[in-house]
Amino acid sequence: MNADLSRRRLIASAGALGVAGALAAPAATAAAATAAPARRRSAALVIHHARVLTGEHRTAPREAIAVGRDGTVLATGSSAALRRFIGRDTDVIDAGGATVMSGIHDGHAHPLGAGSRSLRPSLDGASHTVAELQETLRGFLADSAGQEPDGWLVVEDWNPIGLLPTGTGPHHRILDALPTRRPIALVGADGHNLWANRRALDLAGITAATPDPPGGEIVHDADGSPTGVLKDDAQSLITRHIPQPTEEQLLAACARVLTDAAAQGITTFLDAATEAADLGVYTELARTGRLPQRVVPALRIGADLAKDPAAALAYARGLRERYGQVPGLHFGTVKVFLDGVIEYPAQTAALLTPYLDEHGRPTDNRGDLHVSATDYGALATVLDRAGWQLHAHAIGDRAVRTALDGYETALLANGRRGNRHTIAHLQLVDPADFRRFARLGVVACMQLQWAMRDIWTMEALLPYIGPRRHRLLYPARSLQRHGAALAGGSDWPVDPLSTFNQLRTAIDREGAVAGQGALYPEREGLSRASSLHMHTAGAARQLRLDHLTGTLAPGKAADLVLLDRDISRVPVREISDSTVRLTLIGGKPAYDATTAPAPRRTAAPATAAVTRHGSRHRVCGCTG
Repeated sequence: MNADLSRRRLIASAGALGVAGALAAPAATAAAATAAPARRRSAALVIHHARVLTGEHRTAPREAIAVGRDGTVLATGSSAALRRFIGRDTDVIDAGGATVMSGIHDGHAHPLGAGSRSLRPSLDGASHTVAELQETLRGFLADSAGQEPDGWLVVEDWNPIGLLPTGTGPHHRILDALPTRRPIALVGADGHNLWANRRALDLAGITAATPDPPGGEIVHDADGSPTGVLKDDAQSLITRHIPQPTEEQLLAACARVLTDAAAQGITTFLDAATEAADLGVYTELARTGRLPQRVVPALRIGADLAKDPAAALAYARGLRERYGQVPGLHFGTVKVFLDGVIEYPAQTAALLTPYLDEHGRPTDNRGDLHVSATDYGALATVLDRAGWQLHAHAIGDRAVRTALDGYETALLANGRRGNRHTIAHLQLVDPADFRRFARLGVVACMQLQWAMRDIWTMEALLPYIGPRRHRLLYPARSLQRHGAALAGGSDWPVDPLSTFNQLRTAIDREGAVAGQGALYPEREGLSRASSLHMHTAGAARQLRLDHLTGTLAPGKAADLVLLDRDISRVPVREISDSTVRLTLIGGKPAYDATTAPAPRRTAAPATAAVTRHGSRHRVCGCTG
């Protein structure tokens, strides 16, 4: 956005307030402002008549904020006190009592995956009978009829537990019945399942004799033949054969979704499974001025590479050396998948106690642990000593314990290095491990929009783990009560990006789309202040950017959002409907509602009892 145009537009949005009178107030009522220690100078922007949540410890809300011409917060304070920062060319906005707060720092997302997904048709996570699914797929085939007979039909957001009636299993025969010779792949909304037809299996060379790859599973019939369902890293046996979009198609799609994210207040992302090719995309986005957010790439370390710590370190260092000068990228984090997902039918999350069958009887399945505790400890020790942060995908309680054991190994070997190693997702944590987070300095990065009663937490989970473990799901308040530092993340595009519903659900454990009510809010719901903190300062701390951003303290980057309401006072249910009026990143407008098209909302379907966008993580470099 052109800065001069932006300045005029922001003045217009403030009602063309006169500079001299915009913040007029009797001098006797002026409160002292908190300002950066520098000579007084005019601001680029002053927002007044606001409720400024600075995020600083024990700091009451302010009335106004001044943004310096260097892109940092110049001062916060009363409207009268900040009047002194208004010059002839200062933009002035009357917030009308609405919230100004730190931008949202998303501690776990897959923004490039969101761009890629947007180029393909989607099933929207819906449940279908076989006939309904086939009818929908026939429509997708008709829409792309020119790609017969060999063009791939790849459909996103398939619900792996959504075939009706309940218990109907996916099989390639259902897809083979469609009137086409084209290879078909339905990509699970949970990110851990893929369903292929026979043509796709043949092109990939998958037969009864094909071995499971490390960290993955090819599902077989009783006679040993593949069903067409592939779990976790086995998905790549199919996906590597799917043609990719052109570079410009991908860049344009990624630029669109990053703009949409800015319209929801996102100012920083951790890209939670960055491959080398992704860094090339970020490089081109930055070069062409289409990378508005700060991005922390979490460089993905596969299960095999995790067993060779020296090679893993060399790999990470090599990528940082090659791409470390790209504007907007902040290196220093690696990502490791420790397990899969907990819901039926995948059940690949690593549990301390086995899953139950549909009748509540114990099985011998404890899920999949992709990296052993010994290997993870060795990896953590080497990377921690070199100053790298580890970000572990851990859904099940056994995977969480493995991550904690690894970080403790590193602490004993290296001492406290302050690298803020992180565990993401934390769907199930054994209570014996709650205290270890604070003791080890481990950050708990949680996706609390999942903490609600819906098909994923009820039908797909409760029968298979039982009520005792079910009450421990997403134990945010328990971890906080035991001293853990919390951070928030969306895991977008596993779920549609709905930032303020995410903040709300952390509080009431129901959100706008639960369908079946709240999930133990009396036990694990957070306070409003805690939810705001974990998605701003908490996530910035996780990303090791808290020296730069995360609060609206003078001298920090002006990464901020102006909302349409006072988010600190409206009823909790209304937080979901919050709309961003302005997003600044480093003081520059990344989104301005007065000039930009209305943002594309990615709300989940209203029929959330039977449809929900997926609950977990794709392992092909898009989500996890």
